Amino acid sequence: MALRHAVLAALLDEELSGYQVTKAFAAGVANFWHALPQQVYAELARLEKEGLVAGREVVQEGRPNKRLFRVTGEGLAELEGFAATAAKPAFLREDLLVQVQAADHLDAGVLTERLTERYAFAEAKAALFEEQLRRMRGGLDEAEFLLRGARVGPYLTCRRGRDFERANRDWCRDVMDVLRARQAAGGEA
Repeated sequence: MALRHAVLAALLDEELSGYQVTKAFAAGVANFWHALPQQVYAELARLEKEGLVAGREVVQEGRPNKRLFRVTGEGLAELEGFAATAAKPAFLREDLLVQVQAADHLDAGVLTERLTERYAFAEAKAALFEEQLRRMRGGLDEAEFLLRGARVGPYLTCRRGRDFERANRDWCRDVMDVLRARQAAGGEA
């Protein structure tokens, strides 16, 4: 996947400024795609030049003018073409996994500290996703929302982010339990 597809997907529902696209990335797209603000702005410029998004200048009183972008028909066709291609499997690259791989040769206390930090991060991130999901559903329960809700795509990707962080949290807890049990038994870790 290229950044262009993530930006196009972020613009599907409404016209947004570059700043708003960046915020949309931080709030929703970040669970599956990371981009720095300057990358988003550069991509918007490329997409506009290619005719995949259309931008318009909005004059603001007492503030700098801003540009709002929307997906064009060509942009939607680009997304449709992207959706028609086979998705490549993702590969996990995480420093913590390298540290755990070397657990037999590292200080278990230090490694447990890193795992505790990652556990707390995953717990907090999963809670943020859960709150976002609740807001998306409005007053509907999940089953009803999935059948009749207005934009199920962002909901499903947010749910994947929540589940990913829950799995990270659970894995950290399991690894810490193993390391503690090995220490108590006089094992190497």
